[in-house]
Amino acid sequence: MRIGELAEQAGTTTRTLRYYESRGLLPARRAENGYRSYDEGDLRLLRQIRTLQDFGFDLEETRPFVDCLRAGHPAGDACPASLAVYRRKLDELDALIGRLASVRAEVGAQLARAELEASADLPGGPAPRCELGGHP
Repeated sequence: MRIGELAEQAGTTTRTLRYYESRGLLPARRAENGYRSYDEGDLRLLRQIRTLQDFGFDLEETRPFVDCLRAGHPAGDACPASLAVYRRKLDELDALIGRLASVRAEVGAQLARAELEASADLPGGPAPRCELGGHP
């Protein structure tokens, strides 16, 4: 198939495909007429890349998965390098979840304090202060 067909089937643009090609993630095969030529395997590579990017993986993090597919594994995540990327991503996500839980706890505490202060000042007391930014 030609580049436009592949882009359409993969739900992306020809520009993106050319970029992936320049990064070595997509093969740069040419037909006799000079047009880029792709097959179902290339579509599988693109779907793997797109799925991983949807999960928050950056483009370079998809490389081990692409290499694994190219090596003939039916799933691009069965190779040791792919597993290592999964482990790193899980560590990143766990750290992010920890930071978010901390921020959530602080916001919850600020809300509880503000609600308590607001209920004590009703009706028509002073305007509540936001302690997070230090502004009234």
